[in-house]
Amino acid sequence: MYRDFGTIFIFIFMGIVLVYVPLLIQKLIAPNNPNPDKLATYECGEESEGSAWVQFNIRFYVVALIFLIFDVEVVFLFPWAVVFNELGLLAFIEMAIFLLILIVGLAYVWKRGDLDWVKYNVKYGRGRYANLTSQNNNSQG
Repeated sequence: MYRDFGTIFIFIFMGIVLVYVPLLIQKLIAPNNPNPDKLATYECGEESEGSAWVQFNIRFYVVALIFLIFDVEVVFLFPWAVVFNELGLLAFIEMAIFLLILIVGLAYVWKRGDLDWVKYNVKYGRGRYANLTSQNNNSQG
């Protein structure tokens, strides 16, 4: 019985060794001569400007999540379409229900306006959005 635990401890020990030994070797033999060019942030061939701590609008994330939801739909729909003739009527009804749920979700998101990229109706607008809300309220009144 204790031999089984010994095997587990050997695997844990080897896992730790195989992670930390290469890191230690790299730390000992790698050259370390940082300069401003090496320490600068580099992305997509462009020089960085400003702070990296920029607050993004939540719409970027909402649109990305909605895209992922409908991208997953295609992942389920494509294999089903490939073997459609072999599955029968029950599989067709199940996929129709799945698509109906997704269409209802799309209609809900569309109706709420979450797919609109620019929203002029910003409640409690501050900063650059303050003028948008006041213009919108003036045009309605």
